[in-house]
Amino acid sequence: MQTQFDANKAEAFGERLLTALNDGALCLMTSIGHRTGLFDTMAEMPAASPAEIAQAANLRERYVREWLGAMTVARVVEHDPQTRSYRLPPEHAACLTRAAAPNNLAAFGQYIPLLGTVEDDIVACFRDGGGVPYERFTRFHEVMAEDSGQSVLPALRDHILPLAPGLIERLERGIAVLDVGCGRGKALNLMAGWFPNSRFVGYDLSEEAMAYARREAAERGLGNVTFAARDLSDFDRTAEPGRFDLVTTFDAIHDQARPLAVVTGIRRSLATDGVYLAQDINGSTHVHGNLDHPMGTLLYTVSCMHCMTVSLAQGGDGLGAMWGREQALDLFQRAGFGTVEVHELPHDIQNCYYVCRP
Repeated sequence: MQTQFDANKAEAFGERLLTALNDGALCLMTSIGHRTGLFDTMAEMPAASPAEIAQAANLRERYVREWLGAMTVARVVEHDPQTRSYRLPPEHAACLTRAAAPNNLAAFGQYIPLLGTVEDDIVACFRDGGGVPYERFTRFHEVMAEDSGQSVLPALRDHILPLAPGLIERLERGIAVLDVGCGRGKALNLMAGWFPNSRFVGYDLSEEAMAYARREAAERGLGNVTFAARDLSDFDRTAEPGRFDLVTTFDAIHDQARPLAVVTGIRRSLATDGVYLAQDINGSTHVHGNLDHPMGTLLYTVSCMHCMTVSLAQGGDGLGAMWGREQALDLFQRAGFGTVEVHELPHDIQNCYYVCRP
């Protein structure tokens, strides 16, 4: 039976896609504004000409002028045609500058151009299967470190670690800690500085990320932290039983080739009174449960073009970022954890936090 064509619905959808095209372009310009420091510069300036803004930001005026055009028609920057000046309203700067972290949404804008660099590879995967390996994502660890720097690092001591009562006191006395999928080691180096009596180990698949983490640890004079590039696909068999009192993962499990093996290894590596603290994407396993998710489209896109595909590139399960709470809880229980608590933090709309105990 042929359904009647709804012209109004078609027109509304066309307008929706036109808005999406403009917003996609805005994401590119937002990323540039963040990376060049234009938002930070304009937030500290009164209304100014393109030349004045370019000089203050140490950038080329012609490019700044064109960028300001995009920002003006997107209603991000205010323009006075009489004085030919441009101004970033403080209400907009409140979610566009580094000073606004953890509310700096401009940092997330970087994911759009970053993912665009592998579009050809992803299209090929749609046709041929397989995945796109980590090394194709040239800036991913840099952007993820900045993302984590907004959501995890400022909240780590006062909000995240206290989710496990008594944990900070144990860290102060001295325990063994492992961070799995630690990336550039920002969280681990921070904890190593706070808790000199504890010993810290970081594992990540990327040697580039490990080299960065080691350099930062050396610059800070941290002698209680080590980093190793390691494939944890067989961690369920190679983990040292009872070695660690605390294991953390920050936005890492859904990227793994074999997440059950990794989490089973984490369970195996924990002492009997140990704690596993996991941050991961806050969403539902079921698509219909994410219809009202404030970042749903972005997260499914990041999943398709990074999280899922890097796992598939290793012949892995390809869970993807939107694997959801239901699947996460099932995974933790299958790995052998006796109790699992789920927490949300007011500053972090993207993630939830699991406190798992043997």
